[in-house]
Formats: sequence, C-alpha cells, structure tokens
Amino acid sequence: MERLAIIGAGNLGVAIAQGIIKAGLMKPEQLTLTRRSLDKLDSIRTAGFSVTTNNSEAVQQASLIMICVQPKQTLAVVNEISPAFQEGKHVLISTVTGISTEEIASQLGGKQIPIIRAMPNTAIAIAASMTCICSHQASPQHVSAVIRLFDGLGKTLIVEERLMKASTVLAASGIAFFMRFLRASTQGGIQLGFDAEDAQAIAVQTAKGAALLLQEHGLHPEMEIDRVTTPEGCTIAGLNEMEHQGLSSAIIKGLVASFEKINNIRK
Repeated sequence: MERLAIIGAGNLGVAIAQGIIKAGLMKPEQLTLTRRSLDKLDSIRTAGFSVTTNNSEAVQQASLIMICVQPKQTLAVVNEISPAFQEGKHVLISTVTGISTEEIASQLGGKQIPIIRAMPNTAIAIAASMTCICSHQASPQHVSAVIRLFDGLGKTLIVEERLMKASTVLAASGIAFFMRFLRASTQGGIQLGFDAEDAQAIAVQTAKGAALLLQEHGLHPEMEIDRVTTPEGCTIAGLNEMEHQGLSSAIIKGLVASFEKINNIRK
C-alpha cells in the first residue's frame, strides 16, 4: 500500500483522503485523486495531493485502488481501467452502494484481482467512521491490510456480502439519520429557551455521551435508559410521548425504506 488511487473523488472520496492524512496513515503525496472536474479538487491539490482526470494513469501509479464513483457509473469505470490492472500488484476496494464483487470482477477481463467492498461513512474524514467490509478473491493478508487501513479511520466490521446493503443504510445513511435527530433536538432546545449555538452544543455532546456509554458499558440501550428514568419523572414522560408519536416506528420504517431504495438505485 505504498500508493493509493481514489477513483471518483466526490464527498466520500475526499473525506477518505482527509481521514487517511489526519490519521497519519499516509502522506498527501502518496495519494492520487481523480475527478472529471478538477476545479472541484483545488483545495485538495493545494494540500499536496496529486489530482488527475486520467483514471488509468492513476491506477498504474498505485497499488491500492479505491472506487468511489456513483453506482450507475461503476461498471463502466471498472471496465475503463481494467487494462491498467496487474495481477499480484493491485488490490481493488469498492465503496459503491449496491454493486457486488461479482459484478465488479466481471469487468476485469478475467484478471484475478483481489476485490474488497468497504462501506464507510463520512465521519471517516475525522477518523471516526464505522466501516463494514466483505471480500472476493482476496487473501487473508489483503483483507488484513485493508482492515488496518480502515481501523485507522474508525472501527471496522467484517460482514457477509449479503449484508452490505444493510450496512449502507445503518452506517453510511445512518450519519444523516442521526444528524436529523440532532437537528430536531437543537430545535427543541431553542424552543425551551437556549440560543441555537448552545442548544446544538448540548445536543451533540449528549449524543456523544450516549454512544460512549454503550461502547464502554456494552449494555443494551434500555438498561442505560433505565438509569435515567425515575417514577413519574420528566424523562419517562418525554420518552412515552415520543413513542406515542411513533419515534421508534418512524426510525425503523426509514431504515427499511432506505434499504428498499438500494435495490433500485441504478435505475
């Protein structure tokens, strides 16, 4: 992994590049980012990253190739760069939603290239991602190397490929879902009398504390909830009202709707 090429440096690709540098895993000059419009990568270029519109050239110069394009573009892009792949040199990582390793392998002209699907989220930019991965034709050494990379950018979990779509919903889309909850909490705090900045600070730190409690204690969320609720107290009153309004049901339905959309994401 002396050099990494990120093919399709949109929001996620740039976040990954920033996270890698922030975590000290590589230096900017070890990364090449590609995009059709280079003007959108001006800040990246200024920071010392190599940028280009030539995907094949980027592949030739790297050993680890990360595909971060849109689902509908993926197979065409893989087919475009397949001549540049060399067996024994390259490892291909796909962060693309809904495209299987078998589909990617079918565009490589019969070359035996290790393929690893990884589903991080945008918190990778601050080394706080939750990344799920699965592999195809990859040795334990290849998988371990990719796990080390993503472990340096947050937490990593190996899953079966059939769960990659669910991983997308829970981890990648999940960032937006939690952001919406934090936005609502902030708005509620404003209505209760706080100014917007203070309300958001309280909501964010409280959410961080809740997540860390589960990580540290390893308990079911309801057990931590029981620590906060008291008979006839304000916490249980608020929780019950939220449930009456369908909080849990709405979250579950949202996750399921997002999951169902993945099946048609290329249409």
